[in-house]
Amino acid sequence: MSDHHHDHHHHHGTMAAPASDRDARRVLVAFVLTASFMVAEVVGGMVSGSLALLADAGHMLTDAASLALALFAFRLARRPADAARTYGWHRVQVLAAFVNALALLVIVAWIGWEAAARLLAQQPVGGGMMLGVAVAGLAVNVAAFAVLHGGDQRNVNLRGAALHVLGDLLGSVAAIVAALVILWTGWTPIDPILSLLVALLILRTTMPLLRRTAHILLEGTPEALDVASLRDHVATVDGVVEVHHVHAWMLTPDRNLVTLHARILPGTDDTTVLHRIHHELRERFDVGHATVQIERDTECPAPPCRPGQGSGPGPATTSPHSRSH
Repeated sequence: MSDHHHDHHHHHGTMAAPASDRDARRVLVAFVLTASFMVAEVVGGMVSGSLALLADAGHMLTDAASLALALFAFRLARRPADAARTYGWHRVQVLAAFVNALALLVIVAWIGWEAAARLLAQQPVGGGMMLGVAVAGLAVNVAAFAVLHGGDQRNVNLRGAALHVLGDLLGSVAAIVAALVILWTGWTPIDPILSLLVALLILRTTMPLLRRTAHILLEGTPEALDVASLRDHVATVDGVVEVHHVHAWMLTPDRNLVTLHARILPGTDDTTVLHRIHHELRERFDVGHATVQIERDTECPAPPCRPGQGSGPGPATTSPHSRSH
């Protein structure tokens, strides 16, 4: 990114790194494993009468769709920026993770409903068939989870896909335990009870992802960025009098963006001050893209201008002294 006036090298269309391609391949492998085994689990659940298997099969069905969505998001994120999407398509990965989290909540509700119905009206369960299918399912889910877990865990799209597979893995473990209990004791209520336990575990792992992706989509401040500290620190840069209209948000979890107004001392070279500000933002606050408006007057053109005033992530009012990097 150049610090020369009006030289904008944001590279929004080429931010997709080789790591992103590797993560996409991981999702593709997990999708093939999940989709291939889903049919066997549906048949096994219907033949054995096991809710745990059917719940896990239903979960795997949505997982296959969710993994396909995650894979599509990875592909779409590679598209370059255009006039309609000046930041490119990177945010689509966050949207995919948010949708996947919502899908997991629907799964939890369905498992809870079915488990309650099974507890009220118990049905026979074929423990042998249930055990065989569940063991095979566990092997597939462990393989898929290992593939996804080896990727970049900062990527919420990949994490959303991994959570779906983790839910499947827990479902398979629950089905194995339930099958063993049924084979040893004949006590069939263990099937819906363990299904409820899996639903609660899925819920616990899903809520943090849902909150984080919602925070990003709502243009929330980056978790590790203290806006007050950033404003106070930039105000100490040589030549800066005070800083206001500071806004910070995330394009993706690893891409922070900031806009701010900086009033400088009369006679100070604005290019020199811009270099200093952008250097501090990059090195101290990990901000790779910042739009800084330099002001020399006592009042800025976009009131209110008291330090810290203003809300929302929109870009600062532009002027001949505005620079973006």
